[in-house]
Amino acid sequence: MSEQARPRDIVLVVDDSPDNLGMLTTAIEEAGMTVLVAMDGGSALRLVEQITPDIILMDAVMPGMDGFEATRLLKRSQGAGHVPIIFMTGLNETEDVVRGLSAGGVDYVVKPIVPDQLLARIRVHLANARAQQSARVALDASGRFLLSSNAAGQVLWATPQARRLLADLFTEASGEELHLPPDAQEWIAGLTGASAPPQVSLSSGERRLQISFLARTGPDELLLRLAEERTALPEAVLREKLSLTAREAEVLLWLARGKANKDIADILELSHRTVSKHLEQVFSKLGVENRASAAAVAIRAMSQEV
Repeated sequence: MSEQARPRDIVLVVDDSPDNLGMLTTAIEEAGMTVLVAMDGGSALRLVEQITPDIILMDAVMPGMDGFEATRLLKRSQGAGHVPIIFMTGLNETEDVVRGLSAGGVDYVVKPIVPDQLLARIRVHLANARAQQSARVALDASGRFLLSSNAAGQVLWATPQARRLLADLFTEASGEELHLPPDAQEWIAGLTGASAPPQVSLSSGERRLQISFLARTGPDELLLRLAEERTALPEAVLREKLSLTAREAEVLLWLARGKANKDIADILELSHRTVSKHLEQVFSKLGVENRASAAAVAIRAMSQEV
């Protein structure tokens, strides 16, 4: 896509100083980007609910909700959790820098701000964010159900398919702040032990989900893979493994369960003659001559011994 055709990047600037807002707005717009402004953390949160920026410049110290708290809340949200946040601060003590990065910031600049340096940092983080997003979209498009979690079971990021699967199966995963179910959290807490199993299975009604540990990608970040365990219906197993029609598989299933032809006819709402015809076809396909042999083949197929 050409530079002219590519949509303009959206930069949200959060600062309580009108002078800073004016200077930053001018510099960013001259660089070909669109600017949104907010003068406190609460306003920034409300604005992000309406439109998702590509990057956020966050003042650290503001009246009301400061930049640290606003960043923590933004990083927990589903819509803006992936958006890079650069702190702008007059605080340059090490503990202040660490506080900003711990809250979820990817970088910081110290005031007074030099526009050219800030724009260079913006471009670097926009490029990194686009690369990460492209990778996640590619994983999702290929059917990969991947996510990362911290030790407390909070989901840090997830491919869209993984997020939908969690929200579909578990109510704990349906809110803005995505958490794995309690059983998975307990499993994650035990992953530090040498004997911890590499995966855990969870149930939700008749559906089961397997979560597998892949790797540690950070001091408090684990890469996980989801897979839904689907238990095939026994008639589907017989149909696939023995090359039967759907009706033949149903008749064979009930025969294997010890039902007489009359009972099978009543259960499947078929005539006795039709059941007999289906069994003739089943015997021929299985290469057997009687009911007992057909039942034995069916039982082996369903126990995966064939």
